[in-house]
Amino acid sequence: MSSQVVRCILMAVGLVCVGLGIAGVFIPLLPTTPFLLLAAACFIRSSDRLYHWLMTNRWVGGHIRNYIEHRATTLVTKVGSITMLWCALALTGTLFTQSWIVRSLLLLIGVGVTVHLATLKTIRRERHEPDRGWRGARL
Repeated sequence: MSSQVVRCILMAVGLVCVGLGIAGVFIPLLPTTPFLLLAAACFIRSSDRLYHWLMTNRWVGGHIRNYIEHRATTLVTKVGSITMLWCALALTGTLFTQSWIVRSLLLLIGVGVTVHLATLKTIRRERHEPDRGWRGARL
């Protein structure tokens, strides 16, 4: 395949991953961060403009940079993510399934994700920075 075709495929895969990452914010078991990291990997190999757009995006750019550069996140992000995770899992487990197998699987996923988030380094915001809430700290 020509390099132009590969670039187009990588851009398309990256855009799909951005869409799935955004959907993951609202759909409980669809992960956000892995899709956004995959999108960044696709964009860095295919489009400087899309990579720059993703990495400087006001909603997810800081989170991606923190994860890639420091394998870290802010305390606000950790607490918010873990809270949203368990609320979504509790609702899913009580309202949408009666199966103990599915409920056990949800519990295992919740524990795994919680452990992963809890073991990430915690980044402190600079004192002069305003509170960015869910948008994360800038580097």
